[in-house]
Amino acid sequence: TLTTGLENYHFLHQAVPELNFDQLDTSIMFFGKRLQAPLLISSMTGGTNQATQINRTLAQAAEATGIAMGVGSQRAALEDSQLAASFQVRSVAPNAVLLANLGAVQLNYGYTIDDCQRVVDMIEADALILHFNVLQEAVQPEGDTNFSGLLRKVEQVCQKLSIPVIAKEVGWGFAEDTARQLIDAGVSAIDVAGSGGTSWSQVEMYRAKTEIQRRVAATFVDWGIPTSEAILAAKEAGGAKFPIIASGGLRNGLDIAKCIALGAIMGGMAGPFLKAAVKSLEAVLEQIEITHTELRVAMFCIGAATIEALQNTHRLKRRD
Repeated sequence: TLTTGLENYHFLHQAVPELNFDQLDTSIMFFGKRLQAPLLISSMTGGTNQATQINRTLAQAAEATGIAMGVGSQRAALEDSQLAASFQVRSVAPNAVLLANLGAVQLNYGYTIDDCQRVVDMIEADALILHFNVLQEAVQPEGDTNFSGLLRKVEQVCQKLSIPVIAKEVGWGFAEDTARQLIDAGVSAIDVAGSGGTSWSQVEMYRAKTEIQRRVAATFVDWGIPTSEAILAAKEAGGAKFPIIASGGLRNGLDIAKCIALGAIMGGMAGPFLKAAVKSLEAVLEQIEITHTELRVAMFCIGAATIEALQNTHRLKRRD
């Protein structure tokens, strides 16, 4: 089975960190806003009754803790304006970094730059995620599979929108050449969303309506670029200063610390936050606190006082 590849890395313990734990600074600047921690509640849901409550709970938590949040694909709300409410969380998160979300392939299915602006305005977003889910569409019974000429359209969206555009995979990662194409098209950040987390081919396997679809989806359960490799690929493509969001199978703050040491600016998690949000706001706040504390402990025990120091550490080693 596929993993994130992060298990192949370990930090070299620093027994004399010469730091005061209380003075660690985990804040970062992200698209002109300060985050208290390099954490993203990754895009998940919207468009259903339950999603309304989940998104509000997640947004309240993001606001209270000073972290970022992405909503799930807003396509449903473009097609049925009554569903917009399930994504609209700005009222409970006036200062949080909020990311709008639309499938990139929709640009080949009648969606326009105006529609991109509409999903941004709908949630008063700070940036727009365009997600790329080519394998998922290919194994879906009703998939949108015309991905031809998309880069040009992505480029036009990047030129016309006044806010940054983030290219995001959904669990199969971007290779270096792909990342370079997207950067050349004008995206402001890449969310690598590598393999090792939720496998959408597995999800589609369970959703499949016929035996043929089920078997095709099952074949691709181990497809993808592991998250650790996807971070390194994006770093090669974009250079040291290009913002990389790490996601895809991250499960704790130590995973996030490893990703930042590999070259990411922040880490995104979906599964752990979704599980918590179904319970309560308190459960989400607790999950964030645990994750943030794990990150801080990792930084402390390698002597990294800031996120920049963590990005530049020489204490992340690959196990052979």
